[in-house]
Amino acid sequence: MPTIAADILIRLSRSLFESAKVPPAEAEVVAGSLVESNLRGHDSHGVLRLPQYLQLIREGKLVPGAPLTIVDESPALVAADGGWGLGQVQVHRLIDLLIPKVRTVGVSVGTLRRCGHTGRVGEYAERAARERLAFIGAVNIHGAGNRVAPPGGAAPRLSTNPLCIGSPTASDPIILDMATTVCAEGKIRSAFQKHERVPEGWLVDAIGKPTTDPAVLYEQPMGTILPMGGVAAYKGFGLGFMIDALAGGLSGGMCSHPDVKFAAGNCVLFILIDISRFGGADHFIQEVSRLCDYVRGCPRADGVDAIQIPGDPERQALSRRRSEGIPIPEPIWRRIVECADFAGVSL
Repeated sequence: MPTIAADILIRLSRSLFESAKVPPAEAEVVAGSLVESNLRGHDSHGVLRLPQYLQLIREGKLVPGAPLTIVDESPALVAADGGWGLGQVQVHRLIDLLIPKVRTVGVSVGTLRRCGHTGRVGEYAERAARERLAFIGAVNIHGAGNRVAPPGGAAPRLSTNPLCIGSPTASDPIILDMATTVCAEGKIRSAFQKHERVPEGWLVDAIGKPTTDPAVLYEQPMGTILPMGGVAAYKGFGLGFMIDALAGGLSGGMCSHPDVKFAAGNCVLFILIDISRFGGADHFIQEVSRLCDYVRGCPRADGVDAIQIPGDPERQALSRRRSEGIPIPEPIWRRIVECADFAGVSL
């Protein structure tokens, strides 16, 4: 398993994107986003996605250099069309438009349709927190990527439809970034590419039988990911259902649909909140920081080293991988090498 320093992996990713005619500034944004996901332990949204993005570009399903088109705008909202441009690029452009609005009116809301894969949504929550803004974000897969059956169902009807909520504190931000299923689809994709099994309780096959074989999501007959919640899975499915409805409906994109043939990206719904305009910034920071300390100070059960709050696992991974490098599983590294050979990019 190769272990590669982040700066080297960024340079390689950037070169591969530029070889696919991605403008250098866009290549820098997407390469940095993918490697940052690896640094924070979210390998499902890291350079594992490189071959996928490059293939979509070659097929014309992702469009480097696509402009962000404003469909509707008011003092508090932006509705935009990404033109199937690279997701991380278009989302940061949307946030660029939303931040001045939230400073003016206290709350701003943005939507994106026809947006390439956004990557790790927590990245945008972290950006908002650096601006001392609270953040609520949700995406669906633009009608495609159906992986999740309703409780009692035997066929998939929803995508994994993640939810992200972020908040600044007196120190590190709180970032809750989660799929509404037991895991992100990318974690299963990673296991599939590494020829590994997944934990029990993640998947069922096409007849509803539990399985640990990730191939059931990518080969016929198709199985499904289970909604989060265990015996209360209807709660996870219900949350994913409402995210699908709002992200697809409000953006002017698509909710989960039987006739969508490929999953090139996402519909996006983001809400930014200026904490200074409600109870006051000082009060917010004080109370939320106190909450963090209170929860972390909880008495621990036997064998538990530390109580964690949202964002802690990512910070721990970041500290470790900055110093030790990013491990790339051999099957994924082979696919990246194949992409480099195809593009004539020297390793």
